[in-house]
Amino acid sequence: MERHVTKLLGEPAPDFSAETTKGYINFHDWLDGDWCILFSHPKDFTPVCTTELGAIAQSRDEFDRLGVKIIGLSVDSIDQHERWLNDILQTQGARPTYPIIADTELKVAKLYGMLPWYECNTSRDRTAADNATVRTVFVIGPDKTIRLTMSYPMSTGRNISEVLRVIRSMQMTETCQVATPADWQPGDDVIILPTLSDTAARQLFPNGWTAPKPYLRLVPPPT
Repeated sequence: MERHVTKLLGEPAPDFSAETTKGYINFHDWLDGDWCILFSHPKDFTPVCTTELGAIAQSRDEFDRLGVKIIGLSVDSIDQHERWLNDILQTQGARPTYPIIADTELKVAKLYGMLPWYECNTSRDRTAADNATVRTVFVIGPDKTIRLTMSYPMSTGRNISEVLRVIRSMQMTETCQVATPADWQPGDDVIILPTLSDTAARQLFPNGWTAPKPYLRLVPPPT
């Protein structure tokens, strides 16, 4: 029996074509070299997911400033998505303007390893509990590889501030030879990569660094 095919960091994000609330898309074409978050939901009209889609909508300006495209996924139809968007506006004060995939045949959920391939090929008569594993945030880089996955239980709403924090970290560390420590926030000190020798580090960080240990070299964040 086939099992979930977990998508690993650094692997190519699988391509697909699908109907969304903003029309039919080919995913890789839609990405067009930008950062992206793909976040999935097990069912429309579920309470925790309603708050999450509203929170993402309220944070849209922050994602735009970071150059990050947003796309949601739920296993129900476009018609149901549209009715759900009205509920989100009424209860959360913001209507999502980003596309939401109608994954009625569970194709994308299976393609991204959120459901096993032996599940049925329709969302009809399936409950949110049947789709409980369709609760993952994927961050996809400009090279169309998976940079982050975060899976949440249905009982726990996702932390949108954390998604933004991680994206800010990844975008900075993409071009600067640094990493970010635990609980890092923008403006905090960062860590010089251990692969960078002290000699090479002095070229990039001429003002020096603090080093509680030789392998832990801390500097202000690059500007």
